[in-house]
Order: sequence, then structure tokens, then C-alpha cells
Amino acid sequence: MCQPVRCATCGKTTWAGCGDHVEQVRARVPADQWCPGHEEQPTTPR
Repeated sequence: MCQPVRCATCGKTTWAGCGDHVEQVRARVPADQWCPGHEEQPTTPR
């Protein structure tokens, strides 16, 4: 089951879970509070 989580980049709501229930999560979040998605951040090698 998917659940709402806070985006670490912008602080808006996104989702975590299996991906099968994203639309149910989105239905509970106002559009202006939904994370638009972000380009992948480059990772620093360890």
C-alpha cells in the first residue's frame, strides 16, 4: 500500500510504497501541495 511522504528536496507531498496506489494518495493531496518531481541529483562517489 502506498502512503504520502514529504519530499526531501521541496518539502511537498509525494508517495512511498508499491506504486499501485499512487492515485489514491494523490486524491487526498491538493494539487498545489503535490511534489512535481525532480531531476535526479548527481551522487557523490564515496
